[in-house]
Amino acid sequence: MHWLEIHIDTNPAGLEEVQALLSALDVDGIQIEDKNDFQDFLENNHEYWDYVDEDLSRRMENKSRITFYLEAGDAGFAKIGEVRIALEKLKAEHPDCAPPLMTMEDVQDADWENNWKQYYKPIEIGSRLLVIPQWETADPGARVPLYLDPGLTFGTGSHPTTRLCLTILETLVHGGERVLDLGCGSGILSIAALRLGAESAMAVDIDEKCLHAARDNAALNNIPPEACTVLTGNILTDESLQARIGANYDIILANIVADVIIPLAPRVPALLTPTGRFLCSGIIESRTAEVESALKSAGLEILERREDNGWFAFLCR
Repeated sequence: MHWLEIHIDTNPAGLEEVQALLSALDVDGIQIEDKNDFQDFLENNHEYWDYVDEDLSRRMENKSRITFYLEAGDAGFAKIGEVRIALEKLKAEHPDCAPPLMTMEDVQDADWENNWKQYYKPIEIGSRLLVIPQWETADPGARVPLYLDPGLTFGTGSHPTTRLCLTILETLVHGGERVLDLGCGSGILSIAALRLGAESAMAVDIDEKCLHAARDNAALNNIPPEACTVLTGNILTDESLQARIGANYDIILANIVADVIIPLAPRVPALLTPTGRFLCSGIIESRTAEVESALKSAGLEILERREDNGWFAFLCR
């Protein structure tokens, strides 16, 4: 039997989160190599040696690696695809963790490139959109096609938070809107808004990789650069970014996490037009009460609350 050996490298802060992620995806039999375990071993067994090899100590510094095995084949590659999407979400939700790096042994890079793509298929979302991976061909029919390269960064349309935003977004865009997309990731929400008829989108993310990802995905959809401006920075602390963003948006999107939405909420009313709407998602059930309280304290009225697989979205004005 041929097995795939999968490694996920992170830091000690990310170890527990990656373990929980794998458990939720029914990945069992994991092996863990951790710097803290190494240090505990040294402290509890120091009587057995006079020194520790410096190269070994250096290799273990800040090391936290999870290894697991999957059977080579369709099911194994499909599971890797699930893990890959979940890791991208983890990066966005936990900036304190080192970005998890997934590597694989016992399979050639070319095999991986040829196999994982087959598990990204066109996805119908809501009543108006069809998300199509760039290497796939599909007849959108009456739907609006949205072409995407899932390999660039988080935001493929398959995650519940993205689906929630897209299904609500398609009810908000009627033509000519100015859109602000905070935590844009792959740019999927900005691009969807533009494809649905919005006039312009300002896409912002704290991760510089998203700058290229969002621009590349916009180009895939023949969106001119002047219609979709992509910026990087922290809207909560970067005054020059705040100045570039400006105000008077018809729609503001924030598919981020509760810890960002809560401090962001007081800034939202000043960014909206009098009839504007604020759509936020990326909220787990245990944080909904906090987010709802923050939105109301900021003077926002919650018009709609939706849930998908334990994730929540709020539409406000």
